[in-house]
Amino acid sequence: MEQTIINFLEEVEAFGNKMNLIALTNESQLTAIVNDSTSVVLFKHSTRCSVSNMAWKMFQQEWNNNESPVYYLDLLNYRSVSNAIASQFQIEHESPQVLVIKNGVCVYHATHQAIDAAIVQAALQN
Repeated sequence: MEQTIINFLEEVEAFGNKMNLIALTNESQLTAIVNDSTSVVLFKHSTRCSVSNMAWKMFQQEWNNNESPVYYLDLLNYRSVSNAIASQFQIEHESPQVLVIKNGVCVYHATHQAIDAAIVQAALQN
């Protein structure tokens, strides 16, 4: 778990100016997201999966919005949070997976190679 925190902090340092990155580590955060009127992105990532790693790196490189929060979920350490997301939004768990949440509702989601930062940013604006 300590290594995961270090890796996450390195990600924040590397992309902090392009991305408002927040670790999603518990279900109380998810409850707050659902109850908030802010539009947010949830990025579910398996750190042991090469496809997930590629999707996450591409998403980071393409992302250009430091205002909307991007919640990063490490599936290996916080699987219960992923299960809560699937239950809350009635969307089958996959990894990697990105969801756009507006007013407590999932308005867009994509998985694997369909994850595209430009489309996610457009979904935030609509």
